[in-house]
Amino acid sequence: MLVALAGGVGAAKLLAGVTAVVDPAEVTTVVNTGDDLVLHGLMISPDIDSVTYALAGTDNTETGWGIAGETWTVAESLRALGGSTWFQLGDRDLATHLYRTQRLAEGASLSRVTAELAVARGVRTTLLPMSDQPVRTRVTLADPPLGESPEVAFQDYFVRLHHEVPVRALRFDGADEARPAPGVLEAIGAADLVVCCPSNPVVSIGPILAVPGIRTALEARRDRVVAVSPIVAGAAIRGPADRLLRELGHEASALGVARLYAPWAATFVIDEADGGLVPAIEALGVRCVVAPTLMTDRARAAALAKVVLDAP
Repeated sequence: MLVALAGGVGAAKLLAGVTAVVDPAEVTTVVNTGDDLVLHGLMISPDIDSVTYALAGTDNTETGWGIAGETWTVAESLRALGGSTWFQLGDRDLATHLYRTQRLAEGASLSRVTAELAVARGVRTTLLPMSDQPVRTRVTLADPPLGESPEVAFQDYFVRLHHEVPVRALRFDGADEARPAPGVLEAIGAADLVVCCPSNPVVSIGPILAVPGIRTALEARRDRVVAVSPIVAGAAIRGPADRLLRELGHEASALGVARLYAPWAATFVIDEADGGLVPAIEALGVRCVVAPTLMTDRARAAALAKVVLDAP
């Protein structure tokens, strides 16, 4: 069995590649929920949905988020009424959030609802939220714009403020009281291989590690954990991971990410552009594998997946 730790778009791409080369039913994915939010009264889980849509083959590969062939009737009507539309929700995507909100209101757990949505979309991979309890990433802005609170929710920083405002600190509200979702620790303990997908180290993987018990479980399986760098040649493939690393006092490089992951990941996959970092990474006690990591299409994602599976 393979276990993956996943954020959003980068993880979704690699998981699509993984499930193209191994039986999807043999894969369990633990997904970040620190990005979750309530908007228009709806419970939205962006990373869970990105992974679900990618594994269902319905993801919008042009935007990197949402569903292919989406329509925007509700959003356009809401805009005409003067409603808030900074977080874009397409019509088909709205159906997901309506279903999730209804089931949670009926008393179902987030892990139960996530499983139901996966099955409904034909996804054979087991998808687990990192926790059924709310854990929310809160961002402290170094220089808040006029009228802006110094601390904002992650989606306010990422989408509404276009992740353009420097960050001074992060915290994962609720993490101390949270528990791993049912099956998370058991899956890590039984896994033949644990793969940390190329997701943002601080706001996608960081919240997962903040849930008590998960980091300890990974440390216990360190020799079977392979991580893929989300930083190539000093830059993030997508999003603000490089800037966030620098702003939070880390080196924005594959080496900087390797330093963060070394306590619980024994193998680290980096891009060919960073081949010169191999000695420094291996000096951390981490085996370093060099391969093409840019997943510009499903074939390249599958090729990277093969490298990852053979890496330990």
